[in-house]
Amino acid sequence: MLAKVHALTLSGLEGHLIEVEVDVANGLPAFEIVGLPAIIVREAKERVRSAIRNSGLTFPMQRITVNLAPADLKKEGPGLDLGIAVGILAATQQVGNGNALARTVFLGELSLDGTLKGIPGVLPMACTLGAQRDFNTLILPQANAPEGALVEELQVYGAEHLSQVVRHLTKGTELMRSAFAQPETAPGKLPVDFSDIKGQASVKRALEVAAAGNHNIMLIGPPGTGKTMLARALPGIMPDMSFGEALEVTKIYSVAGMLPPNQPLMQQRPFRSPHHSTTATGLVGGGRVPKPGEISLANHGVLFLDELPEFSRDALEALRQPLEDRTITVSRVAAALTYPARIMVVASLNPCPCGLASENGGMDCTCTPLQIARYKSRISGPLLDRMDIQIEVPKIPFDQLTDDAEGEKSTALKRRVEQARRIQAARMDGIYAANAEMSARQVRLFAPLDRESRELLQKAYQYLNLSARAHAKILKVARTIADLAGEPDINVNHLAEAIRYRSFDRGSRGVAG
Repeated sequence: MLAKVHALTLSGLEGHLIEVEVDVANGLPAFEIVGLPAIIVREAKERVRSAIRNSGLTFPMQRITVNLAPADLKKEGPGLDLGIAVGILAATQQVGNGNALARTVFLGELSLDGTLKGIPGVLPMACTLGAQRDFNTLILPQANAPEGALVEELQVYGAEHLSQVVRHLTKGTELMRSAFAQPETAPGKLPVDFSDIKGQASVKRALEVAAAGNHNIMLIGPPGTGKTMLARALPGIMPDMSFGEALEVTKIYSVAGMLPPNQPLMQQRPFRSPHHSTTATGLVGGGRVPKPGEISLANHGVLFLDELPEFSRDALEALRQPLEDRTITVSRVAAALTYPARIMVVASLNPCPCGLASENGGMDCTCTPLQIARYKSRISGPLLDRMDIQIEVPKIPFDQLTDDAEGEKSTALKRRVEQARRIQAARMDGIYAANAEMSARQVRLFAPLDRESRELLQKAYQYLNLSARAHAKILKVARTIADLAGEPDINVNHLAEAIRYRSFDRGSRGVAG
């Protein structure tokens, strides 16, 4: 007898609806799965056989053929187990094969005893199903039910065991529906508050500007000046994620299998700090079964690259394309997968290998000019151009270090940043609007200069030998500074501050390539 049920599989961040066709015919006992299954899907035969038997059901000793359509799409992951098992039970008339079965999609991995195990990537698959008109019900492991219920268009039922699914399909009363509830924004505990950081007023201002416009920022200074603390404090002044942004971030962590337990929705902006030994694949993503890398895991958040020159050249150059396009494409023989990359890069580095070139007029530095040149040359000119803000982080004077006065709290900075973001969203009419993402046409439209400002920018362009990209970055940063001040137009003071944030251009243009 022939039966058809539906399941889901994942490719990148996209779910795909799979038709599971099961034919049980007379003949020598055999069990074949066709339709371009991966090894983990072919192994489902043993899991399904044992799960059915150990659930008190009958596994047919006949010729079983399972076809996963469409046949030209490679099927990955263990989530097809439940669909295959229900298809076999429907073909042998152990569960109904009526209208309810036709409008239901099954998703989950089976243990040998019939227990349903949670799987990664449920949210993107549920979102795909929510856009379908022909299906309104999703049955999946109880561990994944809160995640699937985030898609309000679906009726989501969580199950602990295959026998529960069978009784639900037979009697319709076994499983409880998981209701959709949009979570309220939970205030996160700040790992570092700006008020905890002594001194560095100019750097804090630069980070405020970076957060307000989602600008990439580079921190240059000797060891022990607070670069890492400043970077870790940055997410605390960024605006709270919208529900749409949270869903996008949750999809990525769900696919990567990194969704925290008992947390179906990621509500805090990510902060990723990979070690400098991370490979290019670790940053951009990939592998035999491509998974998101650190760039995508930092989507809508911060990617902190500490000791930037210590990263491999291949890894650093892999950043160039996603910083421009805000997406990253991982190409493999079987498919090309695209992941989002709306990130703010925060990079830190020392002024030289020993870190003391900016201390005491460089008298304490033991590095030769050649060593310093080689150290800085690890950062290519094209990558340097993509850093909107470059700021020096000086050594903190003793009187500031021992000052008991409390600095400005992160909450105060966050209010100003949120107001600036609201101005940008109204101007560009976009949910993800930020000045760092303005196109060339938008820069001309939203960042015009008066005569005095134009003359200043021309002098800076010639003196610093800026590229066209660096010129555009200065205009975008100046637009953000004006937004923080609540000014409709850029004036010469806003532009002068933006130009000051190109310190690495002044100090090493021509050294870094």
